Amino acid sequence: MKPAPFAYLRPSTLEEALAALAGEQGAKVLAGGQSLVPLLSMRLAAPSMLVDINALPDLGHVRVAEDGVRVGALARHAEVLASAEAERSQPLLGMALRHVAHPTIRNRGTTVGSIVHADAAAEMPMVLRLLEGSVDVASVRGRRTIPAAELFIGPLESTLAHDEVAVEAFFPGLAPSAGVAFQEIARRHGDYALVGVAAHVETDGETVTRARVGFVSVSDVPVVVDVTDALDDPAAKALAELDPAEDIHATAAYRAHLVKVLAPRVLAAATDHARSRAGEATHP
Repeated sequence: MKPAPFAYLRPSTLEEALAALAGEQGAKVLAGGQSLVPLLSMRLAAPSMLVDINALPDLGHVRVAEDGVRVGALARHAEVLASAEAERSQPLLGMALRHVAHPTIRNRGTTVGSIVHADAAAEMPMVLRLLEGSVDVASVRGRRTIPAAELFIGPLESTLAHDEVAVEAFFPGLAPSAGVAFQEIARRHGDYALVGVAAHVETDGETVTRARVGFVSVSDVPVVVDVTDALDDPAAKALAELDPAEDIHATAAYRAHLVKVLAPRVLAAATDHARSRAGEATHP
């Protein structure tokens, strides 16, 4: 099937892009296109205009500072994955990005685009949610920062307005006494996960002071569950808050089973990671 007809604009400045979005209710932003183009081809999306932002300057950055990693709207998955500084600051980025599709997709797809596409079957929306990151967006009205906890509101639905462009995502760095881990189950490596699980653990000595677990492909939005008070059975706490989805790939019961298998495994790995990093910080 071919896409429905649409107008095409490739602006050279952010201001031009924002003006176009403000003036066209049915416009969509095109960055990497790895999510949008298939939707166009299947006519599941039919924008009146595509605003191609690939010619905009200063949006392809991967910047690392003391507080974490800032990823520009045009930075490709592969570029974020290739940044050793980004992985040192926040190891969960590399852990999750290695599971994103295939190299060809990672070479073209953008990390920020994946986040604002808001697909609960994608890794990066959940990673941002688990790390309590944020997205900076711009429009003709100005700029604002959307915390990850306020970003995802429904299947493929975010709180971005139609005339806003996500210009940067922020992933907080990992504290010396914190640890992370990630695992997912897919039919083939690179396919969408049947279930993916990430964990973020904070420690004080041998004591776990905070533990949170995030889930991919379980519910219709990225879900993070605080399991600090359920370290012995994190899956039970998680399933009390999750609503496993059923589709052609897996039954709800099978997804619940994978949560039971992966949640304690990933939580244990994140706890070990936190304790090893705390030891390294104490004995450099």
